[in-house]
Amino acid sequence: MRRSLCVFLAVGYFTAVALGAQQPHVISFGKWTSVKWCVGPNEGKCLDLKVRALYDGRAREYTLNAAHDIPERLFVVRPAFRVYDNLPGDTASAPRWVWQRGGWLLVDRVTDHISPIGLPAFDASNSVASWYRDYAAYCGVFR
Repeated sequence: MRRSLCVFLAVGYFTAVALGAQQPHVISFGKWTSVKWCVGPNEGKCLDLKVRALYDGRAREYTLNAAHDIPERLFVVRPAFRVYDNLPGDTASAPRWVWQRGGWLLVDRVTDHISPIGLPAFDASNSVASWYRDYAAYCGVFR
């Protein structure tokens, strides 16, 4: 009886230790996909935009361009959003989805933490940032 209790406690202890072990964090990107991005006053000009999914076990964000490494554990990437563009009073039967560019995201490879970067006066539709190490150069829009 005492021996079986010790075996039961040992198995329970090692099971708890194994379940409590930290899972490895893996950040990866999906394959590139071309989507239509309509620009202009009446969205009359459509351009091809390449997007890919950012994964950490599941799709978290869609991103544009290549990722830029800051130090060895962080990188920045620009997100793309798929937005539902129908209004409640629209009579169109088919839903209308449009793609929009976002600001910048800071991704930590070790903790899988994704957070937006607040660049002052950065306009997501008009500004383009150039990265050098952990510095960004861009022309902002002041209103």
